[in-house]
Amino acid sequence: MSTTGRLRFDHAELTRQDELLAIGKDRRRQLPRRAQRTRVDDADRDPLGILERQHHPRLADLIPLRVHRMLQSPFAFYRGTAAIQAADLAAEPNTGFDVVLCGDAHIANFGIYASPQRSLVFDLNDFDEAASGPWEWDVKRLVTSAVIAGRDNGFSETDVRTAALTAAASYRTTLRTTLELSALDRYFLHAEVREGTSRFGPETQKIIDKAVRATQKRTSERVVEKIMTRADDGSLHIIEDRPTMMHIEPEIEARLAEIFEAYSASVSPDVALLLSQYTVTDAVRRVVGVGSVGTRCYIAVLTGPLGEPLVLQFKEAARSVVHEFGDVPVRPAPGVDPQRVASVHGYRVIANQRILQAVSDPFLGYLTGDEGRSFYVRQFRDRNVSFDIATLTRRQFLDYVSACASLLARAHAQSPAAASVAGYIGTSTVFDEAVADWAESYADRSYADFVMLRDAVESGRFVSSEFGA
Repeated sequence: MSTTGRLRFDHAELTRQDELLAIGKDRRRQLPRRAQRTRVDDADRDPLGILERQHHPRLADLIPLRVHRMLQSPFAFYRGTAAIQAADLAAEPNTGFDVVLCGDAHIANFGIYASPQRSLVFDLNDFDEAASGPWEWDVKRLVTSAVIAGRDNGFSETDVRTAALTAAASYRTTLRTTLELSALDRYFLHAEVREGTSRFGPETQKIIDKAVRATQKRTSERVVEKIMTRADDGSLHIIEDRPTMMHIEPEIEARLAEIFEAYSASVSPDVALLLSQYTVTDAVRRVVGVGSVGTRCYIAVLTGPLGEPLVLQFKEAARSVVHEFGDVPVRPAPGVDPQRVASVHGYRVIANQRILQAVSDPFLGYLTGDEGRSFYVRQFRDRNVSFDIATLTRRQFLDYVSACASLLARAHAQSPAAASVAGYIGTSTVFDEAVADWAESYADRSYADFVMLRDAVESGRFVSSEFGA
């Protein structure tokens, strides 16, 4: 038979999904699923020392504020301990299947935001620690966060156990069903949020509808109304609110045009052309989050030709805790520049964000600033809303945890090794039970660390203040 006009290639080079599933199933011989319940404490474990290492390169006047925010509750503390958990997980065995990780996949790092097409989606929303690494690390951080948040909310231990099992089962089943789709369909899959329509019951739909309505207030225009004033020439300026919002130093202000130009060079040509119509009219340093407090974060106000606002956030990106404290070698995903991802951390953040999110902010970009510090850039307010986890009822909490775990599975499913992960986990509840056991044990360990930090404040080793230093 003639093969004229057809491409010739070695069919043995094709990797079939059933082969990847089988590889995962076979890996149970080396690391049984039940072994995932076993938690290992390194003899040299030093959680407070890790916090001090993190504090060293940060803004010293904000470290007391970070400590203060971490001591508000065991869950607030856990939010700031991605580095501690990465170090702990490094001491434990894993399957060896690497995916692109969030690196800090606790349940408060999910939320609603607007897609470029202006529809609302629910997805992961924090990628400061994103990297390639063991898939188990994200799952264990997620399930543990459900345990700690559930305990903080006052739920019974039975309900907390149910939440942990719900998270693990949701990850397992979503990963399996997502992998039944083609790679292309998986790529386009996203969780769109609409008011009044949901796969959840009326109790949970109530908080979804409330969140959708709240997105209308989370825009650049509302930021103008809330924290800005307009000068006689129409330019917009931010009103200070020390210590969480204060104007930048004169030497940085003098370089704003240069900084903006460097950022513009990192975005796509259509966005760069759009940005060329705006002028930077003000910038402030802003304190964000819990774990991020002390890193350099700036808000820049841009004014367009009609006086319209565009607000961008420039946030410092440091080395991922997966690499720095988890000792995972830099192994970038295909298509991610291996040189830049290892040293330009703003690039690492946005490259992995685009992989993990179904749809991403078109204004994502990065730049390198003074002293080689790396920053990533995104819109400051683009209808983004997070759920107030502390106010959720039992039913709402279980639904929320399930949704977060499903979205984490969708994110992991973009990586080629995801099929082997699904083969390893299987379809039974063996892995669910094991990871729930691990999470409950680690939640106890995290609480002991929380008490240790509180005692360290009393002894004077750490300083805690809601007003900074």
